[in-house]
Amino acid sequence: MKPRRSRTPWIWACAGAAAGLLVAALVFAPARWLAHGLAGSLHGFRDGSTSAPHAALTLHKAQGTLWDGSAQLMLGSSALPSRLEWTLRPQWQADGPGLVVSWTASCCLRQPWRWDLVTDGRSARMRTSDLPATEPLRLPADLLSGLGVPWNTLQPQGQIEFSSRQLGATVGAEGVVMQGFAQLDVLGLSTSLSTLRPVGSYRLGLQGTPVTLTMSTLEGALRLQGQGSLQDGRFVFDGEASAAEGLEDALSNLLNIIGQRQGARSLIHLG
Repeated sequence: MKPRRSRTPWIWACAGAAAGLLVAALVFAPARWLAHGLAGSLHGFRDGSTSAPHAALTLHKAQGTLWDGSAQLMLGSSALPSRLEWTLRPQWQADGPGLVVSWTASCCLRQPWRWDLVTDGRSARMRTSDLPATEPLRLPADLLSGLGVPWNTLQPQGQIEFSSRQLGATVGAEGVVMQGFAQLDVLGLSTSLSTLRPVGSYRLGLQGTPVTLTMSTLEGALRLQGQGSLQDGRFVFDGEASAAEGLEDALSNLLNIIGQRQGARSLIHLG
């Protein structure tokens, strides 16, 4: 009787082939995987599911790999002026396994913007590198028109500058907890609803723990102010808009769109 051949070498060979295919799939994973992952996460964040048909922020025409790729960033139907490029690297950090993502865009960033993502199995945390006010993320305001109503009615023109300091967020049993500070400046804002060009420049300040938002006017005929906060898991904001003396007629249409008209003011309420 012939001795039965051991199956062990075949098992190890199959296991090795499977591991090799898995490593190759990960190493050469296409960039579109990140695009699909971003779309799914944004749908879920917005609607509590992944069944929503459209997302405000998407990556189109992705090229390269998951680890070194580029894509056209879309805000609704509007595209970033240049392609968004990224590198993605796994990294073991003090709190556990994580990923380091570095974003670059020749149109809008003077230096790479780094995101550190880490999890300890119970929560997930994201930290971002600082964007100083002298080197912010710069975007054309007309990108907002791609989001549809009311932005396509306002047709904003001007420049948006985003800066941050120690900005991050933690997702865990207590929900989403934000840390740090972010600032959004809208400079030289013009709109199709007013013959005044520009109508003004404005600043939004977002502060974490607890989350608060302030809106103020830097300069201009249209005056905006307000503040908001996170209350019982939902964001509530109250503000008002008004026109500089003698310019009420030139800004009347805009004031009617911004909020609920009350005499010379327009009241803004969200949440």
